[in-house]
Amino acid sequence: MSRTVPYDASAVDVAGLEAALRESVDAEIRFDAGSRGAYVTDGSNYRQVPLAVVVPRSVEAGAQVVEACARFGAPVLSRGGGTSLAGQSTNTAVVIDWSKYCHTLVSVDPDARTCVVEPGIVLDELNRRLSDHGLQFGPKPSTHSHCTLGGMIGNNSCGASAQAYGKTVDNVRRLEILTYDGLRMWVGPTSKAERARIAAEGGRKAEIYDGLERIATEYLADIRRGYPKIPRRVSGYNLDSLLPENGFDVARTLVGSEGTLVTVLRAELELVPVPPYQSLLVLGYDDICQAGDDVSRVLEHCSPSQLEALDGRMAQLMREEGAYLESLNALPEGDSWLLVLYSGDSQDDVDEQAHALLRAVGRSEKDPDVAFSDNPEREQKMLKAREAGLGVTARPPDDRETWEGWEDSAVPPERLGDYLRDLKQLFGEFGYDHPSLYGHFGQGCVHTRIPFALKTGEGVADFRRFVERAADLVVSYDGSLSGEHGDGQARGELLTRMFGERLVTAFGELKTLFDPGNRMNPGKVVDPNPVDGQLRLGPSWRPATPETHFGYPEDEHSFTRAVMRCVGIGNCRSHEGGVMCPSYRATREEEHSTRGRARLLFEMLGGHADSTITDGWRSTEVRDALDLCLACKGCKSDCPVGVDMATYKAEFLSHHYAGRIRPAAHYSMGWLPVWARLSRLAPSLVNTLLHTPGLARAGKRLAGVAEARQAPLFAKQSFLQWYKARDVEEPDPADPRTVLLWPDTFSTYFHPSIAISAVRVLEDAGFRVAVPTTPVCCGLTWISTGQLTVAEKVLRRTLDVLGPYLEASTPIIGLEPSCTAVFRADAPELMPADQDVKRLAGQVRTFAEHLVHHAPGWQPPQLARQATVQTHCHQHAIMKFDADRELMRRAHLDADVLDEGCCGLAGNFGFERGHHEVSMAVAEQGFLPAVRAAAPDSLLLADGFSCRTQMEQGDTGRRALHLAEALALGLEGSLPSDHPERLAERPAHPTRAARWATIAGAAALTATAATAAGRALRQRPHLT
Repeated sequence: MSRTVPYDASAVDVAGLEAALRESVDAEIRFDAGSRGAYVTDGSNYRQVPLAVVVPRSVEAGAQVVEACARFGAPVLSRGGGTSLAGQSTNTAVVIDWSKYCHTLVSVDPDARTCVVEPGIVLDELNRRLSDHGLQFGPKPSTHSHCTLGGMIGNNSCGASAQAYGKTVDNVRRLEILTYDGLRMWVGPTSKAERARIAAEGGRKAEIYDGLERIATEYLADIRRGYPKIPRRVSGYNLDSLLPENGFDVARTLVGSEGTLVTVLRAELELVPVPPYQSLLVLGYDDICQAGDDVSRVLEHCSPSQLEALDGRMAQLMREEGAYLESLNALPEGDSWLLVLYSGDSQDDVDEQAHALLRAVGRSEKDPDVAFSDNPEREQKMLKAREAGLGVTARPPDDRETWEGWEDSAVPPERLGDYLRDLKQLFGEFGYDHPSLYGHFGQGCVHTRIPFALKTGEGVADFRRFVERAADLVVSYDGSLSGEHGDGQARGELLTRMFGERLVTAFGELKTLFDPGNRMNPGKVVDPNPVDGQLRLGPSWRPATPETHFGYPEDEHSFTRAVMRCVGIGNCRSHEGGVMCPSYRATREEEHSTRGRARLLFEMLGGHADSTITDGWRSTEVRDALDLCLACKGCKSDCPVGVDMATYKAEFLSHHYAGRIRPAAHYSMGWLPVWARLSRLAPSLVNTLLHTPGLARAGKRLAGVAEARQAPLFAKQSFLQWYKARDVEEPDPADPRTVLLWPDTFSTYFHPSIAISAVRVLEDAGFRVAVPTTPVCCGLTWISTGQLTVAEKVLRRTLDVLGPYLEASTPIIGLEPSCTAVFRADAPELMPADQDVKRLAGQVRTFAEHLVHHAPGWQPPQLARQATVQTHCHQHAIMKFDADRELMRRAHLDADVLDEGCCGLAGNFGFERGHHEVSMAVAEQGFLPAVRAAAPDSLLLADGFSCRTQMEQGDTGRRALHLAEALALGLEGSLPSDHPERLAERPAHPTRAARWATIAGAAALTATAATAAGRALRQRPHLT
């Protein structure tokens, strides 16, 4: 029977607690609705609104937070990456987020192979810092790019590498802990003599050790009998670590306690060498149960570093989602696969291990159901496909919603095949068709996501009945409810079925010993909330269903369903690689991650009586969270479930400012295409006015532009002016040689050399280039500022102008990635029923796509140069970069395509007042340092206007070319071997003398320009 006491968070003096925290703690103290809303849930099915969020600036400050909470009786929840799938990281408590500041690697002892860390350090970051020593922390869950060591200790995380290195508990040497009532100490293995010394000293520490000895003695037989003898038992408290044969290890007893017993302040970890060589063997099977059957045979003949599995259902989902196709194509024949990874000190050794297994199981490397690789890059791609299981299975293309709840059960590996058959039978009994089955089969751990119907009373009742039946099933196999993700709320109520009443009573006594007031993450593991309580959805959930501008065709035309794409995986909190999420990388703020913003949008939709956001589209909290979204679209491709925060932001802004005055930047940069056309009246005058110190400062304030930014210079002659001056016959749209070059605002009015170069290259490839001479625009700047009604009008007029080309199926070539992406993605979502929009999306191509796939026989000039290449975020997300890589290869460019994330400018974002600091912080995360490090004689290539502008204004001393410019110069034979940045024929900033000379004549032009501007605005439809 449990001995914990109930708690009532509503009895906490919240105002007094806030005042005490602000007065005494060096931390970011947040009691506001927006901050609390970003932390209402984790990666689980559960939702609880925090009392507050506190971000301590040091471990000492974190300890002070606990002390203040204890004075007010406030519950405490320690949080790392917030990816828990069992509800451990959501509670009506004071949430302490350790991840922003408390991420120090305190010390490393390479000889002893140990290190000391703070709880907020991310696993990948820790391993990067250890790499110079050739060491790493062994356990590696799939969330390794963003999970923290504190969270791993709390959940006893494992991952695929646990096959070789064990669980987190097996790699913790000591912990520095703090109890709720203020006892702070280091704990670890404790000899009898040490325990005697502690007892002699007396006090709270002696009381705890005495209680631990009593529990270990009283329940000795129960512990030895009641814990399943399997490699993946994560459920329950680790009372087995108190056994004499396990060294009475208090630290390991506390690992996996999910913040319900103590606060972990620091940890001493055991490290392992990084294996220098690897090989991967993949074995194909007819179904996943047969693969499970073969696990024990594989383990009899080898000791692999990893033994993973994925089934045909996951492969099918990947193909339908267009994800990891290269990895799938490398799989051998079969409908399910075992992936066996070997590690060792030589390539011959690891290769021989793989071939020895093949001989033992009667297979050959030449068999169609066998694939072998000793190529590390290829191996990592294939293993990443297995790692992606949670994201791939969370939102299947058939629009079913799948959920955790029974996602990490574990059984003895030798019984795995039969367990899988019984589990599939149970799925069928409840009508849960086709859940994917995959996981860490070498340790008997099975991952899956199940289409529970969590929005109806009947569905929730079935959910509860299923997990109860599944718990009984896994116990019948001498298995564990959890083999990786822990108990939390998802399995806490089921622990009696696994351990029995006596051991669960012992868990309660351990909880009472460390936390007698039940204030440490209450309602989890011990005296848990019901498995079907506090659901994020549930039968009482009644969200708003607002009318929207975008159609959300991939989400059943529902903004609510689009927002629900986020299931809390947290890849947006990674620190390097890919694009997502630049604002999180700069701020380390949950609120400014894709996940945090999705949480706030979910709260905005309401549906719960305690929703933190109550004013819908007018919410200032949601606006503030979205304000630092760069609209880079990185999440659309890099998020495993395809959250598209750029679109959600545009949707929100359109409603938030409906009928209201907008920020000045929405009128200045949001209407940039109009102002760019007006610049043709007097481009030199405009440039002078924009760069004269006093006038420029005043203009920036008026326009809502950051004072530190320089306005881009308008070209003296626009691309359209150049094109019209050619006086060539307009190509026939029906001519198969005709292509339409899209005259985007940036390549037309700012950098016309790009469009001119594109004409030169396309004509060399045998095409006839047409350009619409009537003003057209994709609407990008209106979309990004949420002026969606205007954007739709702009697009409709553009479609009218493009009519003959759409009817003739003329290829339309985009040069600016962000504009091309509008036609491929934004326009079809904004106008999903318009057939011309669909035609346009199908006809628009990138410059490289057209030349690589539709110019047979043409060879680009042989540039024979090194190039450092920045991929525009929208291209990364929407069009991809494969064609560009191939075109550069054909041009003999040795291209180093950067993987340093977003440039930070992101269209209007980096120009807007209040964004400059974040913009530059994003750029300095990787992009600008990589540009500065580029060899002086290498080309710098960046197709995006934002990327080129950030490079030029980012203290690099370099300019970048568009790929079209590089190829055109190659055709002319004028590509020099040094200072390639000089190739960009861009307008120079006017000198001081030139500025004043131009201003001297400005008076005569001012009235004319103003009159023309007014006339143009009155005729706005013709300009837009």
